[in-house]
Amino acid sequence: MRMIARIAALLVVCSVREAPPVAAQSDAQEPAGARGAAADPYVGTFSIVGFDPGTGEVGVAVQSRVFSVGNGVIWGEAGVGVVATQAIVDVSYGPQGLQLLKEGYSPAEAVREILTRDPDPDPERWTREGRQFSIMNARGEVATHTGSRASEWAGHRIGEHCSAQGNILAGPQVVDDMVEAFESTGGHLSLRLQAALEAGQAAGGDTRGMQSAAMLVVREGGGVWLNNDVVLRLQVDDHPEPIAELRRLVEMAAAQRERRRRR
Repeated sequence: MRMIARIAALLVVCSVREAPPVAAQSDAQEPAGARGAAADPYVGTFSIVGFDPGTGEVGVAVQSRVFSVGNGVIWGEAGVGVVATQAIVDVSYGPQGLQLLKEGYSPAEAVREILTRDPDPDPERWTREGRQFSIMNARGEVATHTGSRASEWAGHRIGEHCSAQGNILAGPQVVDDMVEAFESTGGHLSLRLQAALEAGQAAGGDTRGMQSAAMLVVREGGGVWLNNDVVLRLQVDDHPEPIAELRRLVEMAAAQRERRRRR
């Protein structure tokens, strides 16, 4: 009996050792919308920063195949500027960028300063060489950096009063089309940012698909309520068509602005 018990125990141990690890299971087994930052830490993303010289508004918009991308990527402060920080993300780049603009740094100087200060605390998993970020000040001046190790395809294009950037994209046409859409679209800044996201997606977008989108537009005194500098802050955190849903919200905000204008 003791010999039989030892054999049975050995068979159990062998069967456990041979079981495949959970991480080896196919992504196809995940429910729709289940993948997020924890499952895929390299945030494949495309974003646009933009400025309207007619109103003084500055804004940023983003789309990604990651849950609630707006929480970490887009930053802004009226009278200061906006920041988009993505790819192998260090979220602190957002507040750092705004603070440097407050201290009088140009966007290009702020980009260099942030990279210089980055201690690269986890070079194996979160290398500094993979960072991608764009900084635009309240005058529409912009500087963008794409690290050499940002996940392919990664790159950016700076246009007139805008910069489009992204990683894990279908190719350079994504950012090219985003800039062209921003420059050729009329109306409120939010509509121009929205058109850029739609053009980026039409050109192939994030090769992993879509999940969330967000937009932020700021201007001193530009909000609806007293002491409010936020013209627009919208987030679509988990949706099969996040850009289309963002379009619905952008147009709802546009209708509200029109009603206020007529009063």
